[in-house]
Amino acid sequence: MKTIGIIIFDRSQSLDIAGPLDVFSEANTFLLPDERYRLMTIGMDAAPMRCSNGLRLLADQHWSEVNEPIDTLLVAGGGSDLHEREFPPDFFRWLRAMARQCRRLGSICNGALILGRAGLLDNRTVTTHWDSASLLQTMCPAAQVSPDKIYIEDGNLYTSAGVTAGIDLSLFLLRQDQGALVSLNVAKRLVVLMQRIGSQSQFSPYINVYADVDSPIAKAQRHALENLRNPLSMAELAQAAHMSVRNFSRQFLKELHITPSQFVERARVDAARSMLESSATPLKTIAYACGFVDSERMRRAFVRCIGVTPQQYRNTFNPVNA
Repeated sequence: MKTIGIIIFDRSQSLDIAGPLDVFSEANTFLLPDERYRLMTIGMDAAPMRCSNGLRLLADQHWSEVNEPIDTLLVAGGGSDLHEREFPPDFFRWLRAMARQCRRLGSICNGALILGRAGLLDNRTVTTHWDSASLLQTMCPAAQVSPDKIYIEDGNLYTSAGVTAGIDLSLFLLRQDQGALVSLNVAKRLVVLMQRIGSQSQFSPYINVYADVDSPIAKAQRHALENLRNPLSMAELAQAAHMSVRNFSRQFLKELHITPSQFVERARVDAARSMLESSATPLKTIAYACGFVDSERMRRAFVRCIGVTPQQYRNTFNPVNA
């Protein structure tokens, strides 16, 4: 029986803790008794800790009491001030010792800051919640921090982005242990179609790229979304906004912080994602329908926008291919 240990803190987001625990707990329902996981929460405090949403948690053991082998040790996030809190030096010595003993070491959200404070991230490629990425890089200049990834595997070190990314990471770890079928069954039980690919962007292509509804730029955006199959030249978009090409280009960038061509590309990627998730339509047909002209241009756009190819996206999110 493998032990999954999660170090928890006061002011953690409860999903950083419950998400991974639920993945391995659900997995136990599909496994034989000797294959099942033992789940353990490891507290920084012996007293009950309060999560950021008010939920109170009492850890199974205080970190100083843990003396049994742990197969996979994860560090949950712990609030925005985690990097400033004072922890006893003995804790970091214990964490370094556990890192040498366990098969896998990982973090969820800004739990990577604790690994960094323990000196466990030097010369490693890691990720964390996007809001903590620059801080982690400053704290750990010898680490390579990739702020736009769901999770990263570097040897036996596994780091993930925030909150729900802990579920994606845990499904990935489960898949390593038990295979794709168990991981998929757990994902379905949790009403998650399948875990996101680690190299996928933390950000949706559409975040913060809509103009105010009364802006002329919004008219151009609506025109683009309704005519994705068309070439959608700058002149056509500017005409939809009733603006000159030069003024349209300048105003679009000012309001949305991306260029019109970037918006069109992201809109096409989003439309293609929907088709990849729900159909077996050939890639070249999807590429044409979404305005990419050919599948190679669609592939390059997917890699730029979300960090995976269309085929990788389909393999992960289309239930027929899962």
